Amino acid sequence: MAKDEKEKDAAAEAPKKSKKMLIIIIAAVVLLGGGGAAAYFLFIKKSDDTPKPPVKGIIATLENAITINLADGHYLKLGFALQETADAGTEAVDLSEAADLAIDQYTGMTVAELSTEKGRLAAKEELLKKIEEAYKEDDKQYIMDIYFTQFVTQ
Repeated sequence: MAKDEKEKDAAAEAPKKSKKMLIIIIAAVVLLGGGGAAAYFLFIKKSDDTPKPPVKGIIATLENAITINLADGHYLKLGFALQETADAGTEAVDLSEAADLAIDQYTGMTVAELSTEKGRLAAKEELLKKIEEAYKEDDKQYIMDIYFTQFVTQ
């Protein structure tokens, strides 16, 4: 009878062991699934907090080109237009401040600086940053680009 009791105990322990293994497997699957979901939401999925690029609005064009004194008796004839964002509305902005910023930016520069593409682009990007800041209100961007309609040095 002792042998029969041992066989019954062994048979009773086998289902307990398989239930423990099943619980461990289920727990591992749940943990791995939860970890994968957390990684997806934290690292892979783009957050809705990322700033969206502004939507293009109307273009405000400077009516007359301005003449700016460069270094060594040279000058720059500059005409430009500003690309507004949709947040700026349907009326063109007043370009007086932008013209003043352009004069400040280019006054005193040399023809050599403006004759290379790298020099023109660097000056244009710096001017655009100044104009964007000047026309920003309540953290809303109203100007998104500047287009040169005339750029003549002499």
